[in-house]
Amino acid sequence: MTVIVLTNCPAGLRGFLTRWLLEISAGVFIGNPSARIRDLLWDEVQQYAGQGRALLAHTTSNEQGFTFRTHDHAWQLVDHEGLSLIRRPSQNGTSSTQVPKKGWSNASKRRRFGKR
Repeated sequence: MTVIVLTNCPAGLRGFLTRWLLEISAGVFIGNPSARIRDLLWDEVQQYAGQGRALLAHTTSNEQGFTFRTHDHAWQLVDHEGLSLIRRPSQNGTSSTQVPKKGWSNASKRRRFGKR
């Protein structure tokens, strides 16, 4: 199974993909092409995506049962001990390794002292 998701891509690219895949929603294509055809389609998507973004997910023989590729996406593909994960950029532009505040949270204080 192959899934390609396009965002803000030219209509011609969407038309090209409908030759090989079924468009089930705007910009979402699914199908079961061979690995060679899938790689050729992905090359075309990368070449003609323009300012748009693209995501390809397909089945493979690994622990997760699938893998994915991205093109011009803000989210980053990260391999963590053999698992493919997506790292989303933080909302406020700071790193995700912020040190938590010391002390008890307000919810914890309420539970501990019985104030609701």
